[in-house]
Amino acid sequence: MSRRLDLPDSPSMARPATGGRMHAPCAARNAEAICAVIAARGPQAGRALEIASGTGEHAARIAAALPGLDWQPTEIAPARRASIDARAAHAGLANIRPAIALAACAPGWGAGQAGQDLIFASNILHLIGHAEAETLVREAGAALAPGGVLMIYGPFRRDDGFAGAGDAAFHASLVAQDPAIGYKSVAEVRGWMGATDLEVEAPVEMPANNLTLIAARPPAV
Repeated sequence: MSRRLDLPDSPSMARPATGGRMHAPCAARNAEAICAVIAARGPQAGRALEIASGTGEHAARIAAALPGLDWQPTEIAPARRASIDARAAHAGLANIRPAIALAACAPGWGAGQAGQDLIFASNILHLIGHAEAETLVREAGAALAPGGVLMIYGPFRRDDGFAGAGDAAFHASLVAQDPAIGYKSVAEVRGWMGATDLEVEAPVEMPANNLTLIAARPPAV
């Protein structure tokens, strides 16, 4: 799931801050909008799993805004897990668990993380291949509890193409570095969600031409 990419102003460009924490400029800019959409469309309490938590900036902001969520960050890179834990300790947030390693593009992890009321992923699908992205969505669906919600934030290709020239250029730069990756279409991601027997909900428009795609597992009857 990890690739060496030249990505301007992204979580992959995170830099050291103080106290073992890392900082990614884009995480600071979109955190407020992400907190708002989770508060409006996600559960207010229960188990929450974040895929590819990066520097931990989103985890800290969301856990502070929604204290009823028991937030489990995940991250492959050890340095970033250390940053996540340092941010949780600095903020004094009791509802963030220690970060764990999770290979979210590998088959089978959903069963081991079953019972989640919320699964959240941010800015990851355009950085991985289509087969990896489909696996991530499928396993996330398997990990949801009845009534659980899957929310995926990031840039996507719309039915009529890219949302703007900047998106088209960014996609082209990704494909130039690795032909397997790049923007996924809204339709294909929603299709993967539906294939896992999730109820696909209306996407939410976010700042900077991004979207949050949402699907939920039906409640138990």
